Amino acid sequence: MRVAVVENTRVSQLGQVGAALAEAGAEIATYRPFLDGTLPADMQAHDALVVLGGEQNALDDTLHPYLPALARLMRAYGEADKAVLGICLGAQILARGYGATNILGAATEFGWHRVRRTAAGASDPVLSAAGPVFPIFQWHSDTFTLPEGAVHLAENSAVANQAFRLGRAAYGTQFHFEANRSVVAEWTEAFPEAAEAMRPDWRRDHPAHAEAHGPEADAAGLALARAWVALI
Repeated sequence: MRVAVVENTRVSQLGQVGAALAEAGAEIATYRPFLDGTLPADMQAHDALVVLGGEQNALDDTLHPYLPALARLMRAYGEADKAVLGICLGAQILARGYGATNILGAATEFGWHRVRRTAAGASDPVLSAAGPVFPIFQWHSDTFTLPEGAVHLAENSAVANQAFRLGRAAYGTQFHFEANRSVVAEWTEAFPEAAEAMRPDWRRDHPAHAEAHGPEADAAGLALARAWVALI
C-alpha cells in the first residue's frame, strides 16, 4: 500500500490517520509543496492521496501557486477510483477541484465541537464507523458548497458541510479527525498566537477541554481513519 501525503504547513501530523496507515503497513511518500511546489508526478506510484490542512485558504493562488494543480490532482485521483482524503484545507481544495464554491471567512470553528452524521453518513463505509454524534477538533474560518454529485455525510449547527464523499472513496472532512490530543497539544505550542486569535485564553483552557472531549474524539478519529484506510 503506497500513500502520497501532501502537507500544506510547517507543522503537519498524520495523527490518527498515520496510526491507521501504520497498522496497515503503508509506505508513505510526503510532499511539501508550500516549500518547493512539488506534487506527486506519477499517479501510478501511489494507491491513495492524503491532503492535510494549512493556514492558507483554498483560493490563495498568489502566495501558493501550486493550489490549482493540487485541486486537479485530487480530482484525478478520485476519478481514477483511488482513495482520496482531504482534511480541513484539503477538503476545501477537493471541493474546488470538483467545481464547488469556496466561501472564505464565513465559518469559524475552533476547539472540540460535536458533529452529526447525516442519514447518508449512517450508511457510509467511513462515517458509519463513528457514532451518530461525536466530538472532533476544528480549526477553520472557511467553508464550501458541496460539489455536484457529492454525498453529504456530516454537519453541525455552525457548518453544514462537515464531510462529503465523491465516487467510491474520495472524502473531504472539514473537521480534523486526525488531530488527537497529542497533535492538538503540539499545534497549541507551535501556533500560540493563531490559537489565541481563534479562541482567547486557549492555552489556559486547553487542558480542561482536552480532558473533557479528547478521549471520545480520539476514539472517533481512529475509527474514521481505519475505515478510510480500509478503502485503499
